[in-house]
Amino acid sequence: MINPASRLNSIELSLIRKMFEVTNPDAINLGIGEPDFNVPENIKNAMKKAIDENDTHYTPNKGYIELREEIVKKFKKENGINTNPENVIVTVGASEGLYMCAQAFIEKGDEVLISNPSFLSYEACVNLANGTAVPVDCTMENEFKLKADDVQEKITGKTKAIILNSPSNPTGAVMDKEDIKAIADLSMDKDFMIISDEIYEKIIYGKKNYSPAKYSDNTITLNGFSKTYAMTGLRIGYLTANENYTEELLKIHQYNIACANTITQRGAYEALTGPQDEVERMVGEFKRRRDLTVTRLNEMGYETVNAEGAFYVFPKIEDEDFVMKAAKEGVITVPGIAFGSNGENHVRISYANSYENIEKAMDILEERIVNG
Repeated sequence: MINPASRLNSIELSLIRKMFEVTNPDAINLGIGEPDFNVPENIKNAMKKAIDENDTHYTPNKGYIELREEIVKKFKKENGINTNPENVIVTVGASEGLYMCAQAFIEKGDEVLISNPSFLSYEACVNLANGTAVPVDCTMENEFKLKADDVQEKITGKTKAIILNSPSNPTGAVMDKEDIKAIADLSMDKDFMIISDEIYEKIIYGKKNYSPAKYSDNTITLNGFSKTYAMTGLRIGYLTANENYTEELLKIHQYNIACANTITQRGAYEALTGPQDEVERMVGEFKRRRDLTVTRLNEMGYETVNAEGAFYVFPKIEDEDFVMKAAKEGVITVPGIAFGSNGENHVRISYANSYENIEKAMDILEERIVNG
């Protein structure tokens, strides 16, 4: 047997996916990070039209110019980011954008700051690039929000980048404007890169998303269509950065992907230019589910922060067997430890499932685990 590359030694397969193997297919899934809604009809129709018109050939490496032009407009209007089509790359989901950033800029000896807890792909991508992930504590006392003072304490001469994710997976935390701006200022003063994953920016309740690229030229902004438009399986995202960064990122993208899927690029164009009613409806329903989930968990005695974005809550649950017990009873959740050491004694619960299923799941947890 040929041995795998040593860089894979520190990589584990996703614990999120492993949870699906321990229960029956009829279980209520509160583990997956995927909207349970369908792609809006106008986007489906745009993709069907693209197929009928045989729009199935290569696009420019960076993506269709029309799509990139709309992304530029979106960045300026919604994020206060001034960019141009040449500094935008359409990617195979935000995940490819993250991998591109790590491969283009991180190498052995580099340190990358990541919040603890954080989405498990961040540390994996840093490790695959032979960098070192340095955790920055995000505590329940601070509603799991990353604070600029804590970031500053972790900066060293080896700090190459920081990965920000607001709203956050797994906690639903939304960073405060003052912390975003302070970290942006630090990136300029200390000369490190910000990789800002803003994939959940539209799924936010009573708050506003702030993009560090508005305040720092050292920022690569990642985004996509998966969460906002329920297009997870269509794998379409995008990024923007200054021209020096974009040129290096394109090298990874060009020799790995060539270009994003043509059909989904047409769907993405329609997503940006078409009506946003379905997005507003989806976000309103997510908020209703968030309120139900937080209320029920708190009533059961599981302390839960009232998450301000994304579609996750991260309750404090000290029973180390909770996740397996819940799975056996037909409710899938994810152990918090999968997202970092500060996830210990926590569980990630996704409310990207129907209101009725969430009610059933909460009843099961209450009747068979809390009172069982």
